[in-house]
Formats: sequence, structure tokens, C-alpha cells
Amino acid sequence: MSEDKINPQHYQAPGGYQAIDIIEYFNLNFARGNAVKYLLRAGNKAETGYEEIDKEIEDLEKAAWYLVREINRLKDLKESGS
Repeated sequence: MSEDKINPQHYQAPGGYQAIDIIEYFNLNFARGNAVKYLLRAGNKAETGYEEIDKEIEDLEKAAWYLVREINRLKDLKESGS
């Protein structure tokens, strides 16, 4: 069986829920949605050329990057008074 490129296993949870279901349910913006996606994927995606732990660390670092970006966006918004 070929891998589903649109709905891969590393985004599937028991019960059929996917990261996108959670992102859409909570109406998350791009940065928050990507942070959730990478957090949920961390430790579940194997990739050729990577040790599993290195891929997990990479996904957690990506989640952190998006969270910092969102925090900075909110701080800028607060400072601008908008």
C-alpha cells in the first residue's frame, strides 16, 4: 500500500482525528496551527537520513519557533495599542 501524501500516518490519532481537525476546531491562526501540528507530529514521523530522536527534536524546535513568533506578534500588537 502506498503512503497517503495528503493524510500521512504521523498526523493520524486514534479515532481518526488529525492535527488539522484540532487546528480548525479551535480556529487557530497559521503560527499557532503550525505549533500544534509540530507538537503532535514530534516523535511520530520517521524520515530517511534522520535518527528518530533527531527528527523529534527538529519538530519540537519548529513548534517552539512558531510559538516565539506568535508571542512576538502579540507583544508587537500590545505595544502598538491595536
